[in-house]
Amino acid sequence: MKITTLFRSILSTLLVLAICQMAYAQVSNFRPYNQNGTHIFEPAKEFNTTFDKPFVRIGGSFTQQYQGLEHGNEADVVFGPDGETNLNELYSLGNGFNLATANLALDFQIEDGIRVSLESYMSSRHHSEFWVKGGYVQVDKLPMFNNTDWFDKYLRVKLGHMEVNYGDQHFRRTDNGNAIWNPFVGNYIMDAFTTEIGGEVYAFPTQNLMLMVGATNGLIKGDVTSKTRKPSIYSKLAFDKQVNDNTRFRISASTYMNSESGRNTLFGGDRAGSRFYEVMESAASQRDFSGRLNPGFSTNVTAWQISPFVKVAGFELFATYEQAQGYASSDPRKEGAENPEKRSVTQVAVEGIYRFLPREQVYVGARYNTVSGALSSRVMDSTSEPMDLTVNRMEVSAGWFPTPNLLLKTSYVNQQYQDYPSDNIFHEGYFKGIMVEAVVGF
Repeated sequence: MKITTLFRSILSTLLVLAICQMAYAQVSNFRPYNQNGTHIFEPAKEFNTTFDKPFVRIGGSFTQQYQGLEHGNEADVVFGPDGETNLNELYSLGNGFNLATANLALDFQIEDGIRVSLESYMSSRHHSEFWVKGGYVQVDKLPMFNNTDWFDKYLRVKLGHMEVNYGDQHFRRTDNGNAIWNPFVGNYIMDAFTTEIGGEVYAFPTQNLMLMVGATNGLIKGDVTSKTRKPSIYSKLAFDKQVNDNTRFRISASTYMNSESGRNTLFGGDRAGSRFYEVMESAASQRDFSGRLNPGFSTNVTAWQISPFVKVAGFELFATYEQAQGYASSDPRKEGAENPEKRSVTQVAVEGIYRFLPREQVYVGARYNTVSGALSSRVMDSTSEPMDLTVNRMEVSAGWFPTPNLLLKTSYVNQQYQDYPSDNIFHEGYFKGIMVEAVVGF
């Protein structure tokens, strides 16, 4: 019985993989989950698509890391309520394997130019249970009406609970098990990624130009209570041109604004957890987003981001300049003030990648990422103003695609915390070391 069950499982898996490979050619306006999706941002607007009958494409992503990191600080001893526990003592790190992460992706082509996407996290650091990341319908054609070339050629609509299209860095980040598009192991220090319920309208007036405007509920989940909350409004303008056979240039500008929200998560919407386990965490308590920084703009946030991308033959340069300001309802208020004063932060990231050998199957790269400003409302100077703090990270990486569906990468990371006061756990803090990651995407 056990052998028969195993044989059936293997046969079913092989059948699913075969169907997945055939379906790549059938899904329209779609970003593949393997190496072929690496340099895709918003999927291109394809007009000459065909449709036979509804079908489902089953895809997935699986990732495993080996972590060899160390960390340290020079913070003062700060005792907890028991009078014995030092809250600034760091977790005792050792080398070992992190939890394997996995995504399940289902894409349904239900009509010509109409696709439904559903993605779930089967295993993640932050949530141990199987849960749905989000799903949406993407409409590139209106086959139910006549004479709709005006829409079919130039417009796109996305509706659902989906990843907000703010900035370009979210197209190159690791999303739980889906790490094949990220040439590094870590995401940005301040990670602009969230899922919200709403819609986006895209316009493609020319082959190289894209405009988008979106509106969502401003929350990571649904909410029907009577409390005051306002929608998030965001937009993007992108110019993307293949100059010649060897040169491509893209630049995008994005904005995002929510004037009042019960729990906005633009910089805290990744429910999967970070890649660097337990770094700079207290021995008394550990969190799932080690090494990241969330400025805590949960009530009010305004952010904008500019992202240039250049690829010349095997060399590519990608950069991000981002500014954000806002506050949380729990931020300290000046005496008599109705709302806290807005805090401001700035993020800069620059990465260079060189890809070589046939189909660019090997690469080496480096990324520098820095975040500075009033990163925490609770870290005050002598005048009771939020202090300007800085966090820097350098990551050097190398990777190999044995096949378009497999990636093995290793990186060296060094992150430094600056300007934190001596009673803060991040005072003179750092973590550094080696990460090894194996990825499957199909």
